[in-house]
Amino acid sequence: MTEEQKKTLERKLWDIANTLRGKMNAGEFRDYILGFIFYKYLSERMHLYANEVLKQDGIDYLSVDETSADGREILDAVREASVDALGYFLRPSELFSQIAKRGSKPGQFILADLTKILNNIQRSTMGTESEGDFDHLFEDLDLTSTKLGRTEEAKNNLIAKVLTHLDEINFLLDDANADVLGDAYEYLIGQFASGAGKKAGEFYTPQQVSTILARIVTTGRTRLKSVYDPACGSGSLLLRVAKEADVSEFFGQEMNRTTYNLARMNMILHGVHYRNFDLKQEDTLEHPQHDGMRFDAVVANPPFSANWSSNPLLLSDDRFSQYGKLAPASKADFAFVQHMLHHLDDNGTMAVILPHGALFRGGAEGHIRQYLIKDRNWLDAVIGLPANIFYGTSIPTCILVFKKCRETEDVLFVDASTCFEKATNQNILRPTDVDSIVDTFRSRKELARFSHRATLAEITENEFNLNIPRYVDTFEAEADIDLTAVATTVRAIESNMATLDKSIRDFCIELGLESPV
Repeated sequence: MTEEQKKTLERKLWDIANTLRGKMNAGEFRDYILGFIFYKYLSERMHLYANEVLKQDGIDYLSVDETSADGREILDAVREASVDALGYFLRPSELFSQIAKRGSKPGQFILADLTKILNNIQRSTMGTESEGDFDHLFEDLDLTSTKLGRTEEAKNNLIAKVLTHLDEINFLLDDANADVLGDAYEYLIGQFASGAGKKAGEFYTPQQVSTILARIVTTGRTRLKSVYDPACGSGSLLLRVAKEADVSEFFGQEMNRTTYNLARMNMILHGVHYRNFDLKQEDTLEHPQHDGMRFDAVVANPPFSANWSSNPLLLSDDRFSQYGKLAPASKADFAFVQHMLHHLDDNGTMAVILPHGALFRGGAEGHIRQYLIKDRNWLDAVIGLPANIFYGTSIPTCILVFKKCRETEDVLFVDASTCFEKATNQNILRPTDVDSIVDTFRSRKELARFSHRATLAEITENEFNLNIPRYVDTFEAEADIDLTAVATTVRAIESNMATLDKSIRDFCIELGLESPV
């Protein structure tokens, strides 16, 4: 998409958001819009696929008579092929375009049919491989909610208006190079992220930060067998990795049910086949769902300093047992690190976003840092990011990079805290900033006031405190001041002032404002 096309798309999406604004909070109308976008996507994909199946017979899917014997026979054949290839099935009359067309006509009631269609999508997957990926996928799309309107007619009119707006957007699904849908989805998720998850310490990962993580874990690789995110949110970070390398399988876990539904939609919307992703909904630390599995790349932006049980019984868990200590109950940051390292393959790379406090807090966290660095030599890099780059929080953050098989004992420290452009509400990493951070990581260059390779001896001397200013000296000496020159300048100014004072006094005398002495 060109920048102009992208702006046009965003304007249309914002118009749809304005239709719902005032009736519900931002997070809720985001979920409605994304749900309908997903339905539109499934419909268009179904239409394209069905036309491909019926191509030899010269039949357009929309022309199939659903009531005739021949039509039912055609639909049965298409259903069987579609459920296997796409994972679901929709009849011609159930396609988004047909419902939107009906809804645009005065007096047409579409809510009951729409509810039935969304249920039918899920029902079409029952007993098939894709059942788990479509299970309760539309549960946040409550068409009976009073927030849509006080009467059934008001609800119907509002939903019809939203569908009509969406029907005008061409997602260009038959263009392999276009990602209109992905852009729409990420725009909406990002646009409304600031209002979601603040209390839980959950923050949507800006695209630029996701790109840094994705480039780091794909360094030196064009293919990844698997990528895993234990706090996958809407799945955008997993998909960002796929923009940097060919990924065969995606794995993730997410505790929040609504966000988990968004993640599954996001995968399907971005063309990831239902057989190639395995996302689970559960508490990652307490109830891990991918036990015994190892992954080529592990990435995450877990909730900052979240509470967790820190139950002593977990010391017998393979994820934590070797460390001898658990992360504090009030700060689960290193619990996520330990969990992620457990799932990291020996030749893999892991990148995780943490709050700055994780670099220097003592107690159990200090003990875990020491074990990771001194006993295991798994810490590869520490990258300090600018403050105020995440939606909903201004705290500074960092990226920790881990590898289990390292050829060196030094740790690369990068201070990118000044690499940003100031925007209205938050700071933004520019493409040049992203390139600079990634290039420095890949080359492990030492650059003045930006990066430093710290030896194990240096880190030990600092008692495994990883606070970046201890390793990257950002001090800039002030220029020497020539006091003689300053004194000469002051005398010249004083002399000039005396001359000016005399001139002013002469003018005042001339004007009769002052008497001559």
